[in-house]
Amino acid sequence: MTRVIAYVDGFNLYFGLKNSGYKRLYWLDARALSTNLLKEGQTLSAVHYFTARIRDNGKNQEDQKRQNTYIEALQCSGAQCQFGHYLEKTRTCRKCQASWPDYEEKMTDVNIAIQMMADAFDDAFDTALVISGDSDLTTPIQKIRERYPSKRVIIAFPPKRHSSELKRVANGHLTIGEDKLRASQFPEQLTKPDGFVLSRPTTWK
Repeated sequence: MTRVIAYVDGFNLYFGLKNSGYKRLYWLDARALSTNLLKEGQTLSAVHYFTARIRDNGKNQEDQKRQNTYIEALQCSGAQCQFGHYLEKTRTCRKCQASWPDYEEKMTDVNIAIQMMADAFDDAFDTALVISGDSDLTTPIQKIRERYPSKRVIIAFPPKRHSSELKRVANGHLTIGEDKLRASQFPEQLTKPDGFVLSRPTTWK
């Protein structure tokens, strides 16, 4: 069996769903999705999910609650979550010159690159399944293919997310369809090992 490890770019996937109007599909089981993308003769060895926790701005408690619930569901399913962080930056309106603080998610692409490199070095996979359309991953994927030519890297583009650079350096690519997303949802409720019940956020129904 060919060993596959999935590397999921959480924000790239989320915004692909959001831009596609797939709010009802936010309750997505990343492990189930990765499994549903496998081909015959492949087996899923691990799922790494990369994201950053939403920073408290005094107005987004519900957003934080939904994200925390979702991350707990991912961890309950066996996905290994790795976290970057948000960097505060100032944005300015070009028309009126008004300024306001904003936050930019950082470290996801670096964390994905490091994990893939480490797994390739440890011979943990035969195929890396990268769920992202972020072209910043082009160089690490290219380096993995150069140093480990027997290993394959497949890009699974989230909806509305594509990169010609990633297509160029990967062994293959596909676009995740709505059918795969619908078939990979968590049940409405999950029970954690400690007995706590996680429920799909009501705004995602």
